[in-house]
Amino acid sequence: MTDASARLSAKQWFSAERIAESLKAARYGDRAYTAVTTAFAVLIPLLLLLIAISITIAAWPALSQFGWSFITQSEWNVGAGKFGAAPAIYGTLVSSAVALIIATPLALGVSIFLSEIAPKWLRQPVGFLVDLLAAIPSVVYGLWGVFVLIPLLRDPVGPFLSDTLHLGKTPLFSGPNYGYSMLAAGIILAIMILPFISAVTREVLLAVPRSQREAALALGATRWEMIRDAVIPYARSGIIGGIILGLGRALGETMAVTMLIGNRPEISASLFAPGYTMASLIANEFSEATSDLHVSALMAVGAVLFAVTLIVNALARWLVWRVTRASRR
Repeated sequence: MTDASARLSAKQWFSAERIAESLKAARYGDRAYTAVTTAFAVLIPLLLLLIAISITIAAWPALSQFGWSFITQSEWNVGAGKFGAAPAIYGTLVSSAVALIIATPLALGVSIFLSEIAPKWLRQPVGFLVDLLAAIPSVVYGLWGVFVLIPLLRDPVGPFLSDTLHLGKTPLFSGPNYGYSMLAAGIILAIMILPFISAVTREVLLAVPRSQREAALALGATRWEMIRDAVIPYARSGIIGGIILGLGRALGETMAVTMLIGNRPEISASLFAPGYTMASLIANEFSEATSDLHVSALMAVGAVLFAVTLIVNALARWLVWRVTRASRR
């Protein structure tokens, strides 16, 4: 073997050795990256499980003492040691439902306008203003509701609904109108969740392929028919996801609702009546809770709110899966 061939083989050996070392280091890096990402993925459900366990342990004295009557009972009397979360559960569900009924068509209309109708120079400013609603603190919404929304609901909105439209004869708008009510809480929640629903819906509509629109227009559809029959069905699963995101925000909202709902532990069919939500009940009484049973009852309310949130999100995931599966057929 000549000196040149020996030097060449030595270089090849060193080069092969470097490649082997780099591949070995890459394998170690891949393993470390996999381990770290797996740890992060496991941490989320573990954290959720720890939260559920800690809340359940703190709530167990009240749950074990009252049983299912804690959910079905309406009396909340701290002095007598009687705690029933039914009015708070009812208020949470009703105020969130009112918020969705008001916010969903508004958010869908704004999203369709920005993604399909508005000129390009107008889309960004209007979209920015809508998204800016999500950045306003909830206490500011509460103050606006106290000084602006409540007087409007007392007069002229309340008399218009009950007297002019004769809705006062129906259970939903019967009784005296004090302003602080389930309706006020639902309206303020609708304003607060509108940017979340609108942002998700707008992004989903913009992600619809252009060919979907062009195919509908080529078949002779008008712009509205194209939006109704081609764009919205294609983006249906994303729209539902945005609505559920807004519902999750509405279920857990605390400060603004506490300032406007009236904070009365009663169940009434009228939207003019004051009410309570689970979040506002905890916010109002947790700092003043002195007895162990009172604290445990509030933690039990938190456990119920936690369970309701999980159930709603699970149903939302299932619904999105059903809609996505149906759209692929």
